[in-house]
Amino acid sequence: MNIFLDAMGGDNAPYEIVKGAVDAVKEYDVTLTLVGRRSVIEDELSKYDYPKDKIEILPAETVIENSEEPAMAIRRKPDSSLVVALEEMKTRENAVLISAGSTGALLSGGLLKLGRIKGIKRPALAATIPKNDGVFLLIDTGANADCKPEYLEQFAQLGKIYSENVLGKINPGIGLINIGAEAKKGNTLVKAAYELLEAGDFNFLGNVEARDIMETKADVLVCDGFTGNVVLKLTEGTADFILKGIKKSILSSTKGKIGGMLIKDNLKNFKKQFDYAEYGGAPFLGVNGGIIKAHGSSDAYAIKNAIRQSIKFVENDVLKKISENAKKMEA
Repeated sequence: MNIFLDAMGGDNAPYEIVKGAVDAVKEYDVTLTLVGRRSVIEDELSKYDYPKDKIEILPAETVIENSEEPAMAIRRKPDSSLVVALEEMKTRENAVLISAGSTGALLSGGLLKLGRIKGIKRPALAATIPKNDGVFLLIDTGANADCKPEYLEQFAQLGKIYSENVLGKINPGIGLINIGAEAKKGNTLVKAAYELLEAGDFNFLGNVEARDIMETKADVLVCDGFTGNVVLKLTEGTADFILKGIKKSILSSTKGKIGGMLIKDNLKNFKKQFDYAEYGGAPFLGVNGGIIKAHGSSDAYAIKNAIRQSIKFVENDVLKKISENAKKMEA
């Protein structure tokens, strides 16, 4: 198992990345490789007591910033933490890279350096989102703004494999995001995708309207990357708005403050449902290697959970299962 962490990527790098790594090796007894400026990483590691044989450092001198054009930066900065990690992954089996840095650079780098798994038409970015009875996987969330029906069919396959092997779902239900529940609703893309999903080897539950997303019975919701990105960011924004509104209302009066104290634990549990840190990161599925995109503002807890996610990814042979499924679909 080869888990690499981009120690220089993200708003809270390197301190939260390093702390998350230390917490993970203590809790999961896993060996990790931190990629970035050696002196900076060593300074952070010196703050903690941890098993020294569990964390290695892979030196990299530069960092790809969010403001840089992704594909160009991958080519111009071969000594960046992201590129060095991707190059090293090519020489290792069971390798996963976690990065809270530039999303564009991570996706571009994954495609340029690792390539697609044979038979995969378009790799897709997935996100774990809370719902009324647990979580569901939303795929694609931004890697492919323009899609063909067969891409959405393959996204469903990718989501199904990940949901089974990392999220622990049995025979996961697949839903298709649409403007109506009826089979004939939607644009040309969605109607054609509906037919493919209905005829395919899926537990297909049909169309899911936007208003029903948070209470869906599906374990995987499929859409093009443009729609998925809008859904993801609208969900995050709405959750933030509701939580701030509840807090403001409680603090607006003495009666509210007293009531707030009585339901404090309930509110914490409610807030926890919408905390991205609980779910680790977003897997980029379909490339020839494990890639987990952590939130740019990830703290140590989020990084630790992304490492837990990576362990499941490797232990359950997700890459191998995606490859075997792609061959089966081609045949």
